[in-house]
Amino acid sequence: QVQLVESGGGSVQAGGSLRLSCAVFGYTDCMGWFRQAPGKEREGVAGILVGGDSTYYADSAKGRFTISHDTAKNTVNLQMNSLKPEDTAMYYCAADPSIVRCRLLPQVVAAGNFAYWGQGTQVTVS
Repeated sequence: QVQLVESGGGSVQAGGSLRLSCAVFGYTDCMGWFRQAPGKEREGVAGILVGGDSTYYADSAKGRFTISHDTAKNTVNLQMNSLKPEDTAMYYCAADPSIVRCRLLPQVVAAGNFAYWGQGTQVTVS
């Protein structure tokens, strides 16, 4: 069983930055950040292989968002810069302990096929 606790959401003006963190309790091979705006489908934003260098970004996140894993704290962070109003959404972190699934990081993020999910943190950009 893996528990995830997100933090760092809030309100920011367009062009500003926020840093989301996800504390991970348990074993996981890959992590992802997702978001869902009201009336829209959930979107995979970024993913990372834990302990590795492999990352994945959705087109909407490329060049603006950076996902990272802090091994010492066992947290996965999402640094979001140049935020836009269309980034407004509930953001969720997710984890998966299957290296078989995690090796297909872009596909598993795009499909949202993660075993464990956090409760979410709200990001509002105005």
